[in-house]
Amino acid sequence: MILLFGLAGSGKSTQGRILAKNYNMKWLSAGEVLREHGGFEKEMEKGELVDDDVVIELMLEEVEKAKTEGKEAILDGFPRDIYQAEKLVKKLNGEIKKAIYLEVPREELIKRINLRGRADDTPEAVEKRFLIVEQNIYSILSLLESKNVPVRRLDGVGTIEEVAERMAKEMEDL
Repeated sequence: MILLFGLAGSGKSTQGRILAKNYNMKWLSAGEVLREHGGFEKEMEKGELVDDDVVIELMLEEVEKAKTEGKEAILDGFPRDIYQAEKLVKKLNGEIKKAIYLEVPREELIKRINLRGRADDTPEAVEKRFLIVEQNIYSILSLLESKNVPVRRLDGVGTIEEVAERMAKEMEDL
C-alpha cells in the first residue's frame, strides 16, 4: 500500500491514477469515496470534515475490496489527521510500503485548483483544506516514520510526465 499526501492541487489524484494504471494497483481517493457514497456534499462544499470514523470505515472497506481484486491500494487524501493515521497503522501497518508527500508551492496550487474547476473548490473550502493538511501532515508523517514506513518528499512541480517520472523512481525499490 502506498499513501499519497499533499495539499489540494498538488497532483495526488493525477499521480495516484498513473501509479495505479502502471503498477496494477487500486487508486482510492478519500474525496472520491465520499462522493461515491453520497450524503457528504454539504460538508465537502464548505471544506468541513466528514466524521473520522465514517471516513475510516469507508476507506478500510475499499482497501478490503481492492485486496479481493488482488490489488494493492494507493490511498489519496487518507489519513488526513493523526486519529485516522493511528487507526490505519493499527489495522494495516505491515501493508504500508511507503508514504509520498508531493510538495508544491502555494501559488502553483492555487493556479492548478482554479484550472480544475470542481464545485467544492471554493476559495473558503480550499483554504480550510490547506489548513487541515498543514496542521496534520507532520504528525502523520512522524507517526508513519516511527512505524518504519519510508516517507519521501517529492517535488510536485513540473509537467504531469515529469512528476510521474519522479514517482516511478520512488516505486523502484518496492
